[in-house]
Amino acid sequence: MGFSCRLAALALGATLLIAGAADVGAQSRTRVMVYTATETEELSALKAAIETDLPDIEVQWVRDSTGVITARLMAERDSPRADMVFGLVTSSLLLLERMNLLEAYRPQGAEGLKPAFQDTSEPYSWTGLDAFVIALCFNTVEAGKANIPKPESWGDLIHPSLRSRLVMPHPASSGTGFLIVASWIQIMGEDAAWRYMEALDRNVSLYTHSGSAPCVQAARGERVIGISFDMRAARERSLGAPIDIIVPRDGVGWEMGALAIIRGRPPAQAAAARRIADWATGRNANELFARFYGIVARPGIVNVPPNYPTDAESRMIQLNYTWMADNRDRILAEWSKRFENRPPQRN
Repeated sequence: MGFSCRLAALALGATLLIAGAADVGAQSRTRVMVYTATETEELSALKAAIETDLPDIEVQWVRDSTGVITARLMAERDSPRADMVFGLVTSSLLLLERMNLLEAYRPQGAEGLKPAFQDTSEPYSWTGLDAFVIALCFNTVEAGKANIPKPESWGDLIHPSLRSRLVMPHPASSGTGFLIVASWIQIMGEDAAWRYMEALDRNVSLYTHSGSAPCVQAARGERVIGISFDMRAARERSLGAPIDIIVPRDGVGWEMGALAIIRGRPPAQAAAARRIADWATGRNANELFARFYGIVARPGIVNVPPNYPTDAESRMIQLNYTWMADNRDRILAEWSKRFENRPPQRN
């Protein structure tokens, strides 16, 4: 064999060794099944950041709306498939905690997070990541065509001019939807809140599967108002949608996206999930979260997204999340009895 042939053979052998090493490296990564209700457009950035900082871990997302993910975890309680939950609201995690589905774990660095983002019960089982605030997406173009005034409070949404021009999330499938209903009850009192929802229902054209869909529909001009949340509203306005972002002056509900580890998972997956939880409390992770949310868990991370409503944090009400978890089934049953089987409103 000539020198050039021997060199080519050595090069080919080296290439095969490198490829083989890469295959072995890929095979040695621990795959973590993560159930999430995080917005779809955030997941690729989160996966890339986790796998860059923790290269021996592979994240596999299973994504759906909050209500669907919560129901799935409850249905799988005797044979869990998820290794951890990332970006599920705290009221759902409190419900799962009561069902003994969560592993007790306080991530390294959790003590440095804002107090509201730390589990205050024992054993410690969930950690907050970021927060979202309920907001209205108000299409100024469509409102102008119908001479509809800009709303400032929740009461303005029951005006007859908005008949069939409003859309909101379904509280059973959407965590945002349940938060909206539960926060109305805490703001107004239960009897007054149900009367308000009865009046509002006349103006609701559709109850959507997800919390972001109402704002998307308003941004497209399909509805005048979508009841949604702060970051979706800011994102749609930044994309050029003719919407004003309104945080009602009489107070709004807010929720945290949080993480938790599912109890009883295989040791390798449980250990990897704990490392992801540790990662999520760090500065780099919170700087990433701040690209998508106006409020994050770690103090000192300030990155107000474009078009974020400046009055959002000041209008957040004090919510009782334990009450929300304890009363979730009752509230959803009552809402379903009143509104589930009604035909969609028509113009």
